[in-house]
Amino acid sequence: MSFEPLVASIDLGTTSTRAILFNKLGQEVAKHQVEYSTSAQVGSRKDSPQIISSEGIAITVSDDLQVEVSEEPTLNFPKAGWVECRVESILANAIQCFAACLISLEKINITRDVPYKVTSIGVANMRETTIVWSQKTGKALYNGIVWSDTRTSAIVKRINAQYPAEKLESLRQINGLPISTYFSATKFQWLLENVPEVKDAYENGNGDLMFGTLDTWLIYNITSSKAFVTDVTNASRTAYMNLETIDYDDELLKFWNIDRKKIQLPKILSSSEVYGHFALPDLTSLGYTDLGLSKEAAEKLESVKGLPICGCLGDQSASLVGQLAVRKGSAKCTYGTGAFLLYNTGDQKLISRHGAVTTFGYWFPELDEKVDGKNSSKPQFALEGSIAVAGSCVQWLRDNLRLISKAQDVGPLASEVDNSGGVVFVPAFSGLFAPYWDSESRGTILGLTQYTSASHIARAALEGVCFQTRAILKAMINDAGASADFLDESSKITGQTPLSILAVDGGMSKSDEVMQIQSDILGPCVTVRRSPNAECTALGAAIAAGICSGLWTSLDDAVTQISKGNKLLVTKKDGSQVDNDFHATLSDDQRRVAWVLWERAVEKAKGWLSGIETH
Repeated sequence: MSFEPLVASIDLGTTSTRAILFNKLGQEVAKHQVEYSTSAQVGSRKDSPQIISSEGIAITVSDDLQVEVSEEPTLNFPKAGWVECRVESILANAIQCFAACLISLEKINITRDVPYKVTSIGVANMRETTIVWSQKTGKALYNGIVWSDTRTSAIVKRINAQYPAEKLESLRQINGLPISTYFSATKFQWLLENVPEVKDAYENGNGDLMFGTLDTWLIYNITSSKAFVTDVTNASRTAYMNLETIDYDDELLKFWNIDRKKIQLPKILSSSEVYGHFALPDLTSLGYTDLGLSKEAAEKLESVKGLPICGCLGDQSASLVGQLAVRKGSAKCTYGTGAFLLYNTGDQKLISRHGAVTTFGYWFPELDEKVDGKNSSKPQFALEGSIAVAGSCVQWLRDNLRLISKAQDVGPLASEVDNSGGVVFVPAFSGLFAPYWDSESRGTILGLTQYTSASHIARAALEGVCFQTRAILKAMINDAGASADFLDESSKITGQTPLSILAVDGGMSKSDEVMQIQSDILGPCVTVRRSPNAECTALGAAIAAGICSGLWTSLDDAVTQISKGNKLLVTKKDGSQVDNDFHATLSDDQRRVAWVLWERAVEKAKGWLSGIETH
């Protein structure tokens, strides 16, 4: 019997997990999402238009209904700056979402002459989030420490004081990363120093201790072989990997006091190959007893046993691929919980001199076609700038300040005024990431007067995210400008100057108001182009898996087919096209003054906790 192949994408985000089934045009055939319950959600949950049951079913609730938060939320904020996740819950969410998609697919197939069939699975995940577990029991020894967690500030400060700048720079030349609370190495160091169970497992466990990021945790638990792997895009965020050898580096491990005999590190593989085959995990053995799958859902999951899991990308690399920014010189920014800007440098590794991070964009080794005149089977690099707080700042305005009742209200509120009225908001709730790298800074609002209104604060909050995007772009342009051959080659390939187009996606990009603010702050040299596909991260993981499983014959084929699908998404009934491009309307003088105030505010926010002991 013939069928139309689909690829399933499981996307483990910072605030939710989703599963999406994509066809060859990159169109969503089925989708299901579970929003995480949080320890800070009691006051805000009533404002959510839907709740998600333990079975993964969306339930509409009335405005006056009080929703009780579970005793064990998925996201916890135990102390200021601490962000933890219950990894068993995230695993359960992934299974629930996948099952819901399979049930939906059966209903869809009733009306089709040629049925759909899922042929492979891809994985995308929030990066850097660090998990340790026992191989014997399979149980995590501590909650996952989320990428935005800042509890390791003291460790970062200690390392910076202990080692000369030359030494730390030599390490950055190897792994592309600065010493920061952001990356996995400092998080594992904190676990060793502060969690007795982890320290005991490391010192006395005879290699029973396993380390991984969320991709490793998921793949380990949903493969029949218990595949213990990661891909290059995730491994490059641990601070343990050598960008040249694509393997763990002895010098780096020695620096972090990691003994390979005492801990298991996942095997580093490409972003598109068969890691293992799907099998429904036994969550009860992990202490999770309320998966709540119906008989139908369990049967559907059993029916896809053996599906290859053959795509894996860290979320921002997945978004780069999903945005089809696969050519050297292209750039994208995803506005999620944080904001993440990646600039594709092809197979050329650029070590930033201006605060960006060097990372991997993707690695599809099975491809044999040429991209940009070079073999695309080589790992593709990217410069990255990360903003710790973006969508979470909107969430803060909603849940903490109660300025808005729904996240989508922030744009209209900010647009009630033409400017911020002199208010500058530096949303450094988790310190400042690229290009500033100051873990001791904290959120700061300056320029308040009696004239200041809620609209001014909302606008300043959005501008704070957009100013950081400009700072990152400026750093990347300077890095690319230092390499004349890169500039010449990139311009020749794309027909544009570097970074003349910024492709954007993610929740905040859906707001016209926010994107216009971003365009005004960037200026007339950069066009902000919104993706017609709202799920670029999940799509990127699907592309990685679909190339391996044969849904697309090549990366060029994937780009061609998905571009056709994207064109359909922006085509109106009358045949005209939706314009998703945004251009600056602010005068140069206004932009210049606003930028000077922003830089002044950043200097005020830096080092806020300097000299103060934090625990």
